[in-house]
Amino acid sequence: MQLKGKAALVTGGGTGVGRATVLALAKLGCHVAVNYSRSRDEAEQTAADAEQLGVKAIAVCADVADDAAVKNMITTADQAFGRIDVLINNAGTTKFIPHADLDRVTADDWRRIMDVNVMGPFHCVRAVREIMLREGGGEIVNITSVAGIQASGSSIPYCASKAALINMTIALARTLAPKIRVNNVAPGFIATRWLENGLGREAYENTRKAFESSLPLGRVCQPEDVAATILGLITGSDLVTGQTIVCDGGQTIAQWQASVSR
Repeated sequence: MQLKGKAALVTGGGTGVGRATVLALAKLGCHVAVNYSRSRDEAEQTAADAEQLGVKAIAVCADVADDAAVKNMITTADQAFGRIDVLINNAGTTKFIPHADLDRVTADDWRRIMDVNVMGPFHCVRAVREIMLREGGGEIVNITSVAGIQASGSSIPYCASKAALINMTIALARTLAPKIRVNNVAPGFIATRWLENGLGREAYENTRKAFESSLPLGRVCQPEDVAATILGLITGSDLVTGQTIVCDGGQTIAQWQASVSR
């Protein structure tokens, strides 16, 4: 897809991978709706930065786990731009719980993680489908994780949610073809505030260094690396759908694996 003059919605768009993706889209001439649930200031700043690149951009609040809120968000973006051609399902959540500590995982943990990481993308896809079809088609990229492939990550519910998202993407790609393509990007360890806050500063630095010493490519992902992978799927071949593209510095092929990923 050529992005100039098109419009995109990026969930969790105010920080980290979401922000990097918003700015990458804007640089290619794509108008962008920046979704947030809590990071209002960051989302508004990201939208302002995108507008400095010559496109229209808005910040829109919605918890993607709330179907009604998602529908309102999609309507707001459609009214602002007159179209939505691209959806990036980037919003996600987790709890940092060692896998062996089964008793710490609550039913509420399971519900919240699955609601945001699996139901959230489904809500967004369902709400945007008719708008994309009205405009002749669209591109959807879900941000999953190598945790969904390797079952190593911040918690067992998180790993399960990302595996479910990979599976759901295949089903959606079949369902929405041929007009709408649906793909995944699966990052490994990403150097973001989200991960640093979850692990704590010292554990984050130790884990990052451990990953970098073990990765074939010698460094962990930056948000811009993931954004470039997302843009590659959108602007590349129109014959790729239902696929999971891994961006992890070689983590999934390394001989040693650290225990925490995105």
